[in-house]
Amino acid sequence: MQILAHRGYWNPDIPANSPQALKAALENGYGFESDVRDYIGNMVISHNIADGSCQNAEEIFQWLAEYDDKYCFAVNIKADGLKDILKEYLEKYNIKNYFLFDMSVPQMVEFAEMGLRFFTRQSEYETCPVMYEQAAGVWVDGFKRIDWITEELLRKHILCGKEICLVSPDLHGRSDHRLFWNDLKNWDMDFSNVLLCTDHPDEAREFFKNKL
Repeated sequence: MQILAHRGYWNPDIPANSPQALKAALENGYGFESDVRDYIGNMVISHNIADGSCQNAEEIFQWLAEYDDKYCFAVNIKADGLKDILKEYLEKYNIKNYFLFDMSVPQMVEFAEMGLRFFTRQSEYETCPVMYEQAAGVWVDGFKRIDWITEELLRKHILCGKEICLVSPDLHGRSDHRLFWNDLKNWDMDFSNVLLCTDHPDEAREFFKNKL
Protein backbone atom coordinates (compact mmCIF):
# COMPACT_ATOMS: atom_id res chain seq x y z
CA MET A 1 0.00 0.00 0.00
CA GLN A 2 1.05 3.57 -0.65
CA ILE A 3 -0.07 6.45 1.56
CA LEU A 4 -1.00 9.72 -0.14
CA ALA A 5 -1.11 12.88 1.95
CA HIS A 6 -4.31 14.71 1.01
CA ARG A 7 -3.32 18.24 -0.10
CA GLY A 8 0.11 17.68 1.36
CA TYR A 9 1.55 17.30 4.85
CA TRP A 10 -0.33 20.11 6.52
CA ASN A 11 -1.10 21.07 10.09
CA PRO A 12 -2.60 24.08 11.91
CA ASP A 13 0.51 26.09 11.10
CA ILE A 14 0.96 24.93 7.47
CA PRO A 15 -2.06 25.42 5.16
CA ALA A 16 -3.24 22.51 3.02
CA ASN A 17 -2.17 22.70 -0.64
CA SER A 18 0.51 25.24 0.21
CA PRO A 19 4.06 24.88 -1.15
CA GLN A 20 5.23 24.13 2.40
CA ALA A 21 2.67 21.31 2.80
CA LEU A 22 3.46 19.70 -0.55
CA LYS A 23 7.22 19.87 -0.04
CA ALA A 24 6.83 18.53 3.51
CA ALA A 25 4.94 15.49 2.18
CA LEU A 26 7.95 14.53 0.07
CA GLU A 27 10.36 15.27 2.91
CA ASN A 28 8.37 12.91 5.15
CA GLY A 29 8.22 10.13 2.58
CA TYR A 30 4.72 10.53 1.15
CA GLY A 31 3.15 10.99 -2.23
CA PHE A 32 0.28 13.44 -2.24
CA GLU A 33 -2.97 14.55 -3.82
CA SER A 34 -3.33 18.14 -4.95
CA ASP A 35 -5.44 20.29 -7.26
CA VAL A 36 -4.43 22.00 -10.48
CA ARG A 37 -6.10 24.83 -12.39
CA ASP A 38 -5.19 27.33 -15.07
CA TYR A 39 -4.31 30.95 -14.30
CA ILE A 40 -3.31 33.46 -17.00
CA GLY A 41 -1.82 30.79 -19.22
CA ASN A 42 -0.09 28.85 -16.44
CA MET A 43 -1.01 25.77 -14.45
CA VAL A 44 -1.18 26.44 -10.71
CA ILE A 45 -1.96 24.61 -7.50
CA SER A 46 -5.38 25.64 -6.21
CA HIS A 47 -8.49 23.90 -4.95
CA ASN A 48 -10.65 27.00 -5.37
CA ILE A 49 -10.64 29.73 -8.02
CA ALA A 50 -7.02 30.65 -8.71
CA ASP A 51 -5.35 34.01 -8.22
CA GLY A 52 -1.86 35.47 -8.44
CA SER A 53 -0.80 34.01 -5.10
CA CYS A 54 -1.10 30.39 -6.28
CA GLN A 55 1.98 28.23 -6.65
CA ASN A 56 3.13 27.50 -10.20
CA ALA A 57 2.58 23.76 -10.70
CA GLU A 58 5.84 23.29 -12.59
CA GLU A 59 7.67 23.58 -9.28
CA ILE A 60 5.86 20.45 -8.06
CA PHE A 61 7.11 18.43 -11.01
CA GLN A 62 10.63 19.71 -10.33
CA TRP A 63 10.40 18.50 -6.74
CA LEU A 64 9.11 15.09 -7.81
CA ALA A 65 12.07 14.74 -10.16
CA GLU A 66 14.47 15.73 -7.36
CA TYR A 67 13.06 12.81 -5.36
CA ASP A 68 13.68 10.50 -8.34
CA ASP A 69 9.97 10.09 -9.10
CA LYS A 70 9.66 7.90 -5.99
CA TYR A 71 6.42 9.42 -4.71
CA CYS A 72 3.05 9.43 -6.47
CA PHE A 73 1.34 12.67 -7.44
CA ALA A 74 -2.45 12.27 -7.62
CA VAL A 75 -3.37 15.22 -9.84
CA ASN A 76 -6.91 16.44 -9.20
CA ILE A 77 -7.98 18.17 -12.42
CA LYS A 78 -10.08 21.21 -11.54
CA ALA A 79 -10.24 22.82 -15.00
CA ASP A 80 -10.39 21.77 -18.64
CA GLY A 81 -7.69 22.64 -21.14
CA LEU A 82 -4.62 21.53 -19.16
CA LYS A 83 -3.65 18.51 -21.23
CA ASP A 84 -0.82 20.08 -23.22
CA ILE A 85 0.93 21.69 -20.27
CA LEU A 86 0.50 18.52 -18.20
CA LYS A 87 2.11 16.45 -20.93
CA GLU A 88 4.90 19.02 -21.26
CA TYR A 89 5.78 18.92 -17.56
CA LEU A 90 5.47 15.13 -17.28
CA GLU A 91 7.85 14.66 -20.18
CA LYS A 92 10.22 17.49 -19.22
CA TYR A 93 10.79 16.05 -15.74
CA ASN A 94 10.32 12.39 -16.75
CA ILE A 95 7.53 11.81 -14.22
CA LYS A 96 5.88 8.37 -14.45
CA ASN A 97 4.57 7.97 -10.90
CA TYR A 98 1.35 9.95 -11.18
CA PHE A 99 -2.28 9.74 -12.15
CA LEU A 100 -4.87 12.30 -13.20
CA PHE A 101 -8.44 12.15 -11.92
CA ASP A 102 -11.71 14.06 -11.51
CA MET A 103 -11.58 15.54 -14.99
CA SER A 104 -14.65 15.91 -17.19
CA VAL A 105 -15.45 13.01 -19.51
CA PRO A 106 -14.43 14.96 -22.66
CA GLN A 107 -11.09 15.69 -21.02
CA MET A 108 -10.76 12.03 -20.02
CA VAL A 109 -11.15 11.07 -23.67
CA GLU A 110 -8.41 13.52 -24.66
CA PHE A 111 -6.09 12.31 -21.88
CA ALA A 112 -6.56 8.72 -23.07
CA GLU A 113 -5.76 9.72 -26.65
CA MET A 114 -2.58 11.45 -25.44
CA GLY A 115 -1.47 8.42 -23.45
CA LEU A 116 -1.70 10.15 -20.07
CA ARG A 117 -2.37 8.03 -16.97
CA PHE A 118 -5.78 8.66 -15.46
CA PHE A 119 -8.04 7.05 -12.90
CA THR A 120 -11.76 6.80 -13.38
CA ARG A 121 -14.08 7.39 -10.42
CA GLN A 122 -16.41 5.09 -8.50
CA SER A 123 -18.74 6.18 -5.72
CA GLU A 124 -22.22 5.45 -4.42
CA TYR A 125 -23.40 7.91 -7.09
CA GLU A 126 -21.15 6.65 -9.90
CA THR A 127 -21.59 2.91 -9.68
CA CYS A 128 -20.34 2.19 -13.21
CA PRO A 129 -16.97 3.91 -13.73
CA VAL A 130 -16.70 5.56 -17.15
CA MET A 131 -13.89 4.58 -19.55
CA TYR A 132 -12.97 1.73 -17.23
CA GLU A 133 -11.02 -0.22 -19.83
CA GLN A 134 -8.77 2.73 -20.68
CA ALA A 135 -8.20 3.83 -17.07
CA ALA A 136 -5.04 2.88 -15.19
CA GLY A 137 -6.98 2.73 -11.96
CA VAL A 138 -10.08 3.65 -9.97
CA TRP A 139 -10.52 6.50 -7.49
CA VAL A 140 -12.92 4.92 -4.97
CA ASP A 141 -14.79 7.56 -2.98
CA GLY A 142 -17.64 7.12 -0.51
CA PHE A 143 -19.22 10.54 -0.07
CA LYS A 144 -21.96 9.62 2.38
CA ARG A 145 -21.61 5.84 2.70
CA ILE A 146 -18.76 3.35 2.57
CA ASP A 147 -20.64 0.09 3.13
CA TRP A 148 -20.60 -0.54 -0.63
CA ILE A 149 -16.78 -0.59 -0.63
CA THR A 150 -16.10 -4.28 -0.09
CA GLU A 151 -13.23 -6.69 -0.34
CA GLU A 152 -14.95 -8.32 -3.30
CA LEU A 153 -15.24 -5.01 -5.16
CA LEU A 154 -11.58 -4.09 -4.67
CA ARG A 155 -10.34 -7.54 -5.55
CA LYS A 156 -12.37 -7.43 -8.76
CA HIS A 157 -10.67 -4.17 -9.78
CA ILE A 158 -7.24 -5.61 -8.99
CA LEU A 159 -7.97 -8.77 -10.99
CA CYS A 160 -8.89 -6.51 -13.91
CA GLY A 161 -5.41 -5.01 -13.71
CA LYS A 162 -6.47 -1.74 -12.11
CA GLU A 163 -4.79 0.21 -9.37
CA ILE A 164 -7.04 1.53 -6.62
CA CYS A 165 -6.89 4.79 -4.70
CA LEU A 166 -9.22 4.75 -1.71
CA VAL A 167 -10.54 7.98 -0.25
CA SER A 168 -10.27 7.63 3.50
CA PRO A 169 -13.49 8.65 5.32
CA ASP A 170 -11.66 11.44 7.15
CA LEU A 171 -11.53 13.44 3.90
CA HIS A 172 -15.29 13.91 4.24
CA GLY A 173 -15.07 14.98 7.85
CA ARG A 174 -16.01 11.63 9.34
CA SER A 175 -14.26 10.39 12.46
CA ASP A 176 -14.82 6.68 11.79
CA HIS A 177 -11.87 6.27 9.45
CA ARG A 178 -10.20 3.76 11.76
CA LEU A 179 -13.19 1.44 11.49
CA PHE A 180 -12.81 1.41 7.72
CA TRP A 181 -9.04 1.06 8.01
CA ASN A 182 -9.46 -1.95 10.27
CA ASP A 183 -11.72 -3.69 7.74
CA LEU A 184 -9.36 -2.84 4.90
CA LYS A 185 -6.32 -4.11 6.78
CA ASN A 186 -7.91 -7.54 7.19
CA TRP A 187 -9.00 -7.99 3.58
CA ASP A 188 -7.19 -10.64 1.54
CA MET A 189 -5.91 -8.83 -1.54
CA ASP A 190 -2.79 -7.51 -3.24
CA PHE A 191 -2.00 -4.27 -1.41
CA SER A 192 0.79 -3.40 -3.83
CA ASN A 193 -1.90 -2.02 -6.14
CA VAL A 194 -3.68 0.02 -3.46
CA LEU A 195 -3.22 3.66 -2.43
CA LEU A 196 -4.93 5.37 0.49
CA CYS A 197 -5.51 9.13 0.40
CA THR A 198 -5.84 10.56 3.90
CA ASP A 199 -5.48 13.68 6.01
CA HIS A 200 -3.64 11.52 8.58
CA PRO A 201 -0.64 10.07 6.73
CA ASP A 202 1.51 9.42 9.81
CA GLU A 203 -1.34 7.62 11.56
CA ALA A 204 -2.00 5.57 8.42
CA ARG A 205 1.67 4.65 8.00
CA GLU A 206 1.78 3.28 11.53
CA PHE A 207 -1.60 1.53 11.22
CA PHE A 208 -0.78 -0.18 7.90
CA LYS A 209 2.94 -0.72 8.52
CA ASN A 210 2.68 -4.41 7.64
CA LYS A 211 0.99 -3.61 4.31
CA LEU A 212 3.39 -0.93 3.05
